[in-house]
Amino acid sequence: MHFPTIADVLEARQVVYQHLKPTPLQSYLGVNELVGTDVWLKHENHHPLGAFKVRGGLNFISHLSTEERAKGVVTASTGNHGQSIAYAGKVYGVRPTIVMPEGSNPNKVASMRRLGAELVFFGKVFDECRAYCEALVKERGARYVHPANEPLLIAGVATYSLEILEDLPQTDVIFVPMGGGSGAAGACIVAKALNPKVKVIAVQSQEAPAGYQSWKERRIVERPNATFAEGIATGSGYELTQEILWRYLDDFVLVSDHEIKQAIVHLLERAHTLAEGAGAAPLAAAIKLRNQLQGKRVVCVVSGGNISLAQLMDVLASAGTL
Repeated sequence: MHFPTIADVLEARQVVYQHLKPTPLQSYLGVNELVGTDVWLKHENHHPLGAFKVRGGLNFISHLSTEERAKGVVTASTGNHGQSIAYAGKVYGVRPTIVMPEGSNPNKVASMRRLGAELVFFGKVFDECRAYCEALVKERGARYVHPANEPLLIAGVATYSLEILEDLPQTDVIFVPMGGGSGAAGACIVAKALNPKVKVIAVQSQEAPAGYQSWKERRIVERPNATFAEGIATGSGYELTQEILWRYLDDFVLVSDHEIKQAIVHLLERAHTLAEGAGAAPLAAAIKLRNQLQGKRVVCVVSGGNISLAQLMDVLASAGTL
């Protein structure tokens, strides 16, 4: 596996823009007041599938050989990555099989079924279904799509960071949610190529801190995975994304699930924006670091808006205690 470069990201943009439009970068007075500085939200929740991952799926599937397309692809996902592969599979005529944890977000499950993907449910958490997925690949002879260790996925999702720095060249800090790490790794590649002064900060739930601990210890580690925010719910770090983060990432912040839920409410009230847990995590981190951000131009990546009705009801029911 090679590190994706800015040239790879520019090439990926040509693929992505055949199917998607750039997403908005918008500032809201209520959010600025909350953080105490100039904050912009990158609305990846405005994609047709409601999440940034679709960019990576399109770029990856577009590069498959004729033989690989005929055999189909298999991947593991908690939802948004699976949606991206299902969508790209429909676009390029490739049959996808998505292995998901039992009890996955029903909105994401329904979306993948509408896109024609075969769904297989296994295990209670992502790491269990990923292990089963790898066994299924050997059985079927299909192309395995690792959710993080794929340069083409990283280059594809990195296109949103290109849009950020083109729309707001004076950006000082970008907060990116961290699950497998493709979004954070892509942001690092783009920022360090275009403006090394831009700080990229990854954000993860303290209820699933494997990525954070892998970054801190400079080795791949496993940790308990108990966050409600499935988009950042991983129990292990991943080699390719971590190697990029070890080289380029400026900082890494842990926030609690309580703080993430609070940020979901803030986005609803102050930015008229529906975010899932992963999509709200960057704002939670910006609030946590507000004293360090004064006078900075801050971008929070709202990576997705695919919150389930049950999750939303739970967040709103507890809003008075947040």
